[in-house]
Amino acid sequence: MQFDDDADLDTSEVRDVRGSRVPGGRATVGGGVIGLIALVLGVLFGVGPDQLGLSSGGEEPVASSSSAAQVNQSCKKGSDANTRQDCRIVAVVNSVQDYWRSEYPRRGGAYGNATTVMFTERVGTACGSATSAVGPFYCPGDRRVYLDLGFFDELRTTFGSTGGPFAQAYVVAHEYGHHVQNLMGTLGRAQDGRTGADSNAVRVELQADCYAGVWARHATTAPDEKTGRPLLTRLTDEDVRDGLDAAAAVGDDRIQERFQGRVTPESWTHGSAAQRQRWFHEGYRTGDMARCDTFR
Repeated sequence: MQFDDDADLDTSEVRDVRGSRVPGGRATVGGGVIGLIALVLGVLFGVGPDQLGLSSGGEEPVASSSSAAQVNQSCKKGSDANTRQDCRIVAVVNSVQDYWRSEYPRRGGAYGNATTVMFTERVGTACGSATSAVGPFYCPGDRRVYLDLGFFDELRTTFGSTGGPFAQAYVVAHEYGHHVQNLMGTLGRAQDGRTGADSNAVRVELQADCYAGVWARHATTAPDEKTGRPLLTRLTDEDVRDGLDAAAAVGDDRIQERFQGRVTPESWTHGSAAQRQRWFHEGYRTGDMARCDTFR
């Protein structure tokens, strides 16, 4: 996975509040997975903590002296994205939104940007106060993606993913898939309270996986609005395998087997390892968001 060394990164699409504090309120633990799994990185690529009624009010982070807004100072060029993890996230956000800004209007809609917020430990959102334990999530209330970079270590060490830069890119692209769903009005279908292998909650998550695959197919050709050149210049088969491996690592069946010793499909909220891989691959193989109709 390689970015254009000379490309300019747009840090306005990422808000860096690492090292900030959230005043008052109690933290939300578990934002999208029921039962035991809610105690272990609860959302796992889901939507905000309000989905389960666990929010406790959304306070904005307050910058402390240790909050240096590092991405604004350090992430200037694609070369920075090729050497720093936080800058890589900026570049992925830029690339994903470059694609959706060009593709979404072709489907008859108007794409509105979503900011990614990098935080540590705890953050206030329009969906409630959340801790890092909920994993990466998208909050439809403020149209922001929330991400503690420490999650990527957990993805590898706790959940057994091979890791790698594109595994991280897959996570970000999945969250922006939720943003596209929010714009399309399909995200709310997950809020009917049902769980299980055939539930709308699972179908929403699998569609976001598929949308991540669609972006991946076009990532090396989607032009940057300013330069007309793709920000991402190389994506290998090995990179895609890392993405597929990350998708499998957070399948409901894999997580349940690992943490509770048995698989209970009736409580699934995100889909099995095989389902998540299948739908990411469908998006990547076709490059067509119309092929991501997981509700059929």
